[in-house]
Amino acid sequence: MHVKHLLLIAIFALTAACSSNETVSENLGEAELYRQAQADLDNKSFTSAISKLKALESRYPFGRFAEQAQLELIYAYYRNTEPEAARSSAERFIRLHPQHPSVDYAYYLKGLASFDQDRGLLARFLPLDMTKRDPGAARDSFNEFAQLTTRYPNSRYSPDAKARMVYLRNLLAANEIHVADYYLRRQAYVAAANRGRYVVENFQGTPAVGDGLAVMTESYQRLGLDDLAASSLDTLKLNYPQHPSLEDGKFTPRQKEADNRSWLSRATLGLIETENRAPDSSQSNRDVVRQYENAARDLPDELRPVLREAEAEAANEEQNSGRSWWSYLTFGLFD
Repeated sequence: MHVKHLLLIAIFALTAACSSNETVSENLGEAELYRQAQADLDNKSFTSAISKLKALESRYPFGRFAEQAQLELIYAYYRNTEPEAARSSAERFIRLHPQHPSVDYAYYLKGLASFDQDRGLLARFLPLDMTKRDPGAARDSFNEFAQLTTRYPNSRYSPDAKARMVYLRNLLAANEIHVADYYLRRQAYVAAANRGRYVVENFQGTPAVGDGLAVMTESYQRLGLDDLAASSLDTLKLNYPQHPSLEDGKFTPRQKEADNRSWLSRATLGLIETENRAPDSSQSNRDVVRQYENAARDLPDELRPVLREAEAEAANEEQNSGRSWWSYLTFGLFD
């Protein structure tokens, strides 16, 4: 999509936002307000419909159209791409009218609002991978659709809710695998194995279960847990023989083994090895030194000769330790 198209979309969105403060005439009666709101909904003028429905609800809270106005306000917010307002209105309707004949519709709209919450204006036109997005809204949507299908299994909205739940479950499982891959890249193998096991145990039937077994196999191999790695690999071969990590029956790790050598060692192909040492200027090291100095200052006088003798021995050992030719050549920069 061209940049000019995105700019046009942004302009339209700003225009719609600026036109949301519509003034509703005080002379309109309840029936006329509801009729005009219905006309705005039919014409897809959702911003105008929201203004009229809110006015109807506030002016005639006990009128014959009050409950219907609350229900249609949820829909208007949802169609106007205001998911938070739609969810809030749905929660309010469910709380006020738990026995309403159309309360299942409120549950359904609440789930739809969460379902589309991460699919903003740009997501509708750009190829974004939803499995790599924050799964919070997807998890909320799954739970809300689950409430609908559990409480109202015969609702006409239940079949669509169940289909969306299948999609959301696959999405949540794939997101767990992305997190596990991140842990593998960071060599956090215990965390990666736990994520893989979580997918296997809680998302059975999703395409990500094979990936979870592969993550477990690789993590256990890196950790040296051969029995667990072999068990995970056998399960992977048995249930997912065509998994991409299996090549001719042999397991191929998802991530290459990290090279923890220093840049100097890698640049010289290992001819020059240097010891990785933590910097002595860190705050924690300074705190330790300060604690040592304070403790030494508070020593009784009879113990001070012992401390001086220990410090002298440490200094002699350091002088006799000797430095390597590389340390002399680089003035100690790479010690």
